[in-house]
Amino acid sequence: MDQLAQKIGAMSLEAMSEKYPNCYPELNPFDFFRAHLANILADVTGVDPAIIYPALSWTSGLDKGDLIMAAPALRVKGAKPDELVKQWSEKFPDNDPLWEKPTAVNYFLAFYLRGDVAVKTVIPMIQKYGAAYGRNPAHGLRDPKDPSKGKKRIIVEFSSPNIAKPFHAGHLRSTIIGGFLANLFEGAGWDVVRINYLGDWGKQYGLLALAYERYGDEEALNKDPINHLFQLYVRINNEMSTEKEDIDKRREAGEDVSALEANSLDEQARRYFKKMTDRDPAALEMWRRFRDLSIVRYKETYARLNIRFDEYSGESQVSEEAMERIGREMQDKKICKEDKGAMIVDFSELVPGKEGKRLEKPIVRKRDGTALYLTRDISELLARHDKYQFDRMIYVVASAQDLHLKQLFKIIELLGHKDIADKCQHVNFGLVLGMSTRKGTVKFLDDILRDVADKMHETMKKNEEKYKQVENPEATADTLGISSVMVQDMSGKRINNYTFNMDAMTSFEGDTGPYLQYAHARVSSIRRRAELTDEELASADLSLLTEKHAVNIARLLAQWPDTVQTTLRTLEPTTVLTYLFKMTHALSSSYDHLQVVGSERELMKARMALYDAAHTVLGNGMRLLGLTPVERM
Repeated sequence: MDQLAQKIGAMSLEAMSEKYPNCYPELNPFDFFRAHLANILADVTGVDPAIIYPALSWTSGLDKGDLIMAAPALRVKGAKPDELVKQWSEKFPDNDPLWEKPTAVNYFLAFYLRGDVAVKTVIPMIQKYGAAYGRNPAHGLRDPKDPSKGKKRIIVEFSSPNIAKPFHAGHLRSTIIGGFLANLFEGAGWDVVRINYLGDWGKQYGLLALAYERYGDEEALNKDPINHLFQLYVRINNEMSTEKEDIDKRREAGEDVSALEANSLDEQARRYFKKMTDRDPAALEMWRRFRDLSIVRYKETYARLNIRFDEYSGESQVSEEAMERIGREMQDKKICKEDKGAMIVDFSELVPGKEGKRLEKPIVRKRDGTALYLTRDISELLARHDKYQFDRMIYVVASAQDLHLKQLFKIIELLGHKDIADKCQHVNFGLVLGMSTRKGTVKFLDDILRDVADKMHETMKKNEEKYKQVENPEATADTLGISSVMVQDMSGKRINNYTFNMDAMTSFEGDTGPYLQYAHARVSSIRRRAELTDEELASADLSLLTEKHAVNIARLLAQWPDTVQTTLRTLEPTTVLTYLFKMTHALSSSYDHLQVVGSERELMKARMALYDAAHTVLGNGMRLLGLTPVERM
């Protein structure tokens, strides 16, 4: 980039970084291209380049240019926008070394990068940075000009399943999206803390302990704790429902049911949970065993999804004393009040206008003195801030919890911690509909992953020749199955609901996980057949890449760092996925035009250097999403 800046007589990279906000031309080719273009347009338009630089935006496709600018964005008074763009396009220099003369479309100017610039700039940059291409660690620094001040810290809370219950669709979406966001911020240089806030406390664990005492099987618990505990929980729940129905019938018949109620499963579970909250050693020991065994099992599943956690927290970690303290503080500050024996927060009295009504009247403590989720979450949030002193915290939770999170953040603010509330963000998502596998409606994540892996294995076996070349077909089928689930989940905007469709997600047709993996494996295959070393690719004569298909691939490759920066704003996995599929389509349409094996030696090296750069970027994007790119399939 330094050489290019000197060659075209542009300002130095350092000067560009100083002049424009968030401009890192040594890491992002488009920052360099934008800075140069803003300087040219400042002369053409007479407008301050600081106004022009942020007005240069992406296009929807390469056919519409590499960058586009709307004339009204420059705030020039006294002239019609369509007339301005015509004047500016005519005044634009004919021989700019980076940019073609722009095209005027209505009141937009479309700018096309010169092909040789795209090719010669981007491929060496990708060869230099490799897996780091697209990352910019400066974004996570407290002060990008002084790295010694350290990184900003972000907590991402995600997944958060309930022990002894199915790992349902909502947890699956939270896991996939949260893992992606953690990767995204890590790549941007933040200090990321991944927290799994388990549903591991409450009366249901008293019920579960009773079930284990009656029907528990030591061997089954050690072998598959989550499934065994779930089966016990379902069994005891059914017994409790039957018992309740029987007691209700007897009451209606005029019988005295007080003795039955006092010794009912529901009451026994409540008493057992009371022992847990009172820190009874035996009760806690059994609960801790269920929890620890479940976490070991979860970790195995998370590893298959390339996900790890720094902390397994949970509802159990919030002490009764901390909740008591928060309850008293809320009463002292008149945030909550008594209502029919319970404590509620009447937001309509605390927050003016429509917002107060929308936040409703949540209960924070029941009549029997039990603290509810909201109180627990308030205590947990404040304790987390004390422990981690985070700069930002993201809750990756379904949109069904929108109101709960708004109430939580508002109470934190009313308690006098607006600074903490402002650091918190709810990243929400829609529902998964029709969550079933081929063996019926099964909601355990392991069952889902097993079924999609089986389906992919069947598909792989259909091509006997290729199947024989795959070193570990079962492991590859598992990776493809996981990719199919994750890509289907991330294909649309987070907030959209989608239907779980195993046939669609495991297909090699269309924009699916298997197709993305196939595109990556195909470029790997070309590299193997070409038998060229990294040194040979580094010495390739890139001026030989003049074909439209080659230039368009290079133009797309240049967009990758910009794509990552945009994703940091949108927090949408689909931003990355859309880019990757654009890249795969450009690659698949180029193979007939840019033959590698069998071409003249120098041309072969140049084309392979281009494809190898694409292979690097595809892999970088897939790993950012949490996928494991396969080399053969």
